[in-house]
Amino acid sequence: MSLDLKALQADVLRISDIYAAEHGIDRDRDWALLKLQEELGELTAEHLRMSGRARGAADAGKLGDEAADVLGMLLIYCQTAGVDIEQAMQRKWLHWLEAPR
Repeated sequence: MSLDLKALQADVLRISDIYAAEHGIDRDRDWALLKLQEELGELTAEHLRMSGRARGAADAGKLGDEAADVLGMLLIYCQTAGVDIEQAMQRKWLHWLEAPR
């Protein structure tokens, strides 16, 4: 299965709009970046639990959920910051697959 990043981003943005409306969240200029940092912290906490370096029960499912939150918030951040993440990935990463080695 191939993942369409633009379609995923559009879905994530719609869900974010719904969530913000239901919970009265004011998403000002730096909200997305701050939420991305928060979600990365939650992923880090789960990673520490999984590696036995933090209190609490390790949960691989929760680790995946937190990774999904980081990706979702990154997609939201990119939209708010005017970053075309597909172009950026092509420019920064995927070009390595095109160059002869």
